Amino acid sequence: MTPEQKRLVRHTWDQVAPMAEAAADMFYRRLFEIDPDTRQLFRATEMVAQRKKLLQTLSFAINGLDDLDGLASKVEDLGRRHAGYGVTDAHYDSVGAALVWTLEQGLGHAWTPAVASAWTEVYAMLSGIMRTAAARAEVAPAKRVALRQVRPM
Repeated sequence: MTPEQKRLVRHTWDQVAPMAEAAADMFYRRLFEIDPDTRQLFRATEMVAQRKKLLQTLSFAINGLDDLDGLASKVEDLGRRHAGYGVTDAHYDSVGAALVWTLEQGLGHAWTPAVASAWTEVYAMLSGIMRTAAARAEVAPAKRVALRQVRPM
């Protein structure tokens, strides 16, 4: 990410802040339209609290863009937790599409090609870290089982 992309993401996130709750609601409605299977992931979730978690997580990530090493460890943890919730690699594409759509709707004329590129870049970076951590979390238990099966008795 370039410094200009980081600046654009921060600036536009500040513009979303006054309508953050509505934006989070729009995001989940759009996510469930794009990928109805994702609704199952939230069947036992209190959505008001979930919308707040989404906003807090995005704010944390955006505020951490200048400390990518520190941010990466937190995002890896998030990826591992999401793997435990049943999030698949394909869900990340649906989430990205819903996020971009929500931002475009909320920002209106402020949504420019440069802003779209910046948000796409930040989401690709964050989701890439999460996907990698989730894949490692899924592989690790299988390795432990395989090692136990190979050990002589």
